[in-house]
Amino acid sequence: MNTTPHVLVTGGAGYLGSILVPSLLARGCAVTVVDSFLYGQTSLLDCCADEKLSIVRGDVRDERLMLPLLKQADVIMPLACLVGAPLCARKPLEARSINLDAILMLLSNASKEQRFISPTSNSGYGVGQDGVFCTEETPMNPVSLYGTLKVELEKALLDAGAVSLRLATVCGISPRMRLDLLVNDFTYRAVTDRFIVLFEAHFKRNYIHVRDVARAFHHALDHFDAMQGQPYNVGLSDANLSKMELCLEIQKQVPEFTIMEAPIGKDPDQRNYIVSNDKIEATGYRPQVSLPRAITELIKGYQVIRRNQYANV
Repeated sequence: MNTTPHVLVTGGAGYLGSILVPSLLARGCAVTVVDSFLYGQTSLLDCCADEKLSIVRGDVRDERLMLPLLKQADVIMPLACLVGAPLCARKPLEARSINLDAILMLLSNASKEQRFISPTSNSGYGVGQDGVFCTEETPMNPVSLYGTLKVELEKALLDAGAVSLRLATVCGISPRMRLDLLVNDFTYRAVTDRFIVLFEAHFKRNYIHVRDVARAFHHALDHFDAMQGQPYNVGLSDANLSKMELCLEIQKQVPEFTIMEAPIGKDPDQRNYIVSNDKIEATGYRPQVSLPRAITELIKGYQVIRRNQYANV
């Protein structure tokens, strides 16, 4: 495929999209963004001077809007999503219609030549075995509606020959910032509150910087023929950390950060697993932003922003 295809990005003004879209434009791609601008974000304003960018304000569930846009695209990157277990639990019907049905509609109307590169989530692993890395062959065991919808979506994507990127918990600064992601949230608490109370502090997850996620999309675009029809974990191989270990990493840079463990209480997100990223690394992909660098970046960014501006709620 031409290295400068026409790319349709749904949810392109969101946390990931506002990093990915400018990088696609810099590569020379024509990009069409569809976004509802649900959160009033202005994250793509600095891209509007680029003649290769089209922005459509609309709902990705609207077939009359989406099907003509689909026909123009060589590559589809469906980012529009209600992200996270708590939000999907509060809005289950919207979650299913946006996170699953809207993408199934695109898949069912796409040609065989069109290429889908889609974020899914390693949240589908649910609760792993102690000390055992989850690989792409590990049975999926989602413990939330969010994870369940991502698992169902991935099956349809792989059947259609798409590339599925099972993202670790994403972190880092973005023009459309989110403070409700774990690393972003904990670092914000360290900077502003100076303390945190942890529930189930031993629960482990894997992490990845938002810019490295964008790099994974470019990598999949460049290596689509070799990667198509398969899932890939995308995370930092040296960052399978418990919540306590994450806080201790933050404390290295914010020494006055006080960490307290609650003897009772339950985390609403019950995921607990460690992940192997060997499969995508074997294709030549390597993350470039370490977790300590991400924390440094967040500390800097939190001199600029405050919680009431940036979250998905």
